[in-house]
Amino acid sequence: MTRYTMLGDRALRFARPHGASPRALVDAVRAWPGVVDVVIAKSDIAAYFDREPAIDEEQLVALDTLETDTGVAREIELPAIYDGPDLDDVARAISRSTDDVRALHAATVFVVETMGFAPGFAYLAGLPEVLQLPRRATPRPRVPAGSLAIAAAYSAVYPFDSPGGWHLIGRVPVAMFGPDGARLQLGDRVRFVEVR
Repeated sequence: MTRYTMLGDRALRFARPHGASPRALVDAVRAWPGVVDVVIAKSDIAAYFDREPAIDEEQLVALDTLETDTGVAREIELPAIYDGPDLDDVARAISRSTDDVRALHAATVFVVETMGFAPGFAYLAGLPEVLQLPRRATPRPRVPAGSLAIAAAYSAVYPFDSPGGWHLIGRVPVAMFGPDGARLQLGDRVRFVEVR
């Protein structure tokens, strides 16, 4: 049974294996002949080639056994000011104080699970279950760059002004995307350090 779906004549998509780190998966797929780009999402991986792909199904099976990174994960600390317009609403929704929300979020070590939505937008996995809320019923037409947000099982920092439906609990006063690209990378371990 084929484990992948072709995307045109130079790309393919397949299910993301469980257990392996994002960085290890990307490094393994980039090592395949002809791969020019790899996009990793929550449930899928897409590989883009400079020619028609010639994939041996064993290459896909081998991804299931990956367990560790090929390098050491970066440890990133980001300053956070917990003054977002949804902070009070989040606290009410989970029957906690705003101090609890700040403390829970700042005590968490997040991992960049995937990148997407906008350049530099990192989906940070690891949000404590008590803070996990569905997206807002009505998205905002404009979320300011640097907004610190939560939704479902993730946290994120909006790298640019953009529409968005996440709960805004604060802001990060450093650029998340610049001339050198995204501040955060797949597999990074991220902590938010509260500043007042």
